Amino acid sequence: CFLTGAAKLVVVIAIFLLTFYVISQVFEIKMDANLGHIFGNLLVVSSKILVYFLLKATKPPRYKCGISKACPEKHFAFKMSSGAANVVGPKICVEDNVLMSGVKNNVGRGINMALVNGKTGELLDTKFFDMWGGDVAPLIEFLKTIQDGTIVLMATYDDGATKLNEEARRLIAELGSTSITNLGFRDNWVFCGGKGIKTKSPFEQHIKNNKDTNKYEGWPEVVEMEGCIPQKQD
Repeated sequence: CFLTGAAKLVVVIAIFLLTFYVISQVFEIKMDANLGHIFGNLLVVSSKILVYFLLKATKPPRYKCGISKACPEKHFAFKMSSGAANVVGPKICVEDNVLMSGVKNNVGRGINMALVNGKTGELLDTKFFDMWGGDVAPLIEFLKTIQDGTIVLMATYDDGATKLNEEARRLIAELGSTSITNLGFRDNWVFCGGKGIKTKSPFEQHIKNNKDTNKYEGWPEVVEMEGCIPQKQD
């Protein structure tokens, strides 16, 4: 990384002060006590400013939602994670806006879903549906109301599959999911698709609940996913 103009100026001043100090010591140039004190303070301040700019210059850039690289134009950055066992809720972020999380207190057991406008990236709605102790009917009705061009992001928490039936799985598959047909009890799953999508979505991660490989007792490890969603064009 190249130093900014301000940082370069600090470097020049620091070098000048350091050079003057070295010369004064070599040739035993006497300085007034107050002048020496001021000079010392200037050298310390310049050094601190230089360190600040050097750290800032070498700090890696931060991209939207904390993803690993910037998205191209006409794409929306997103990052999401499933829940951790039945303790920590899922998190969904789009364009640096956290749409769902435990901190926002809008997540719950089952399937958590955020709807985003495919043209503008604006949040349309968030819902969660309890697939352990709840009813699948509200999920089915909600899926049927989603309009074409809507980005749909889903993440499981605790158990997101027990109450799923064939109709609910079919409606989610029509959004571009391939793993929904195999989603089982306490599996961890994150998915990003869209209403009216013509192909299967590339944005999907699924880990089976397996007592031999589970990270937590009774639950698999957290699933995380990030990427760039193409903006819907007219």
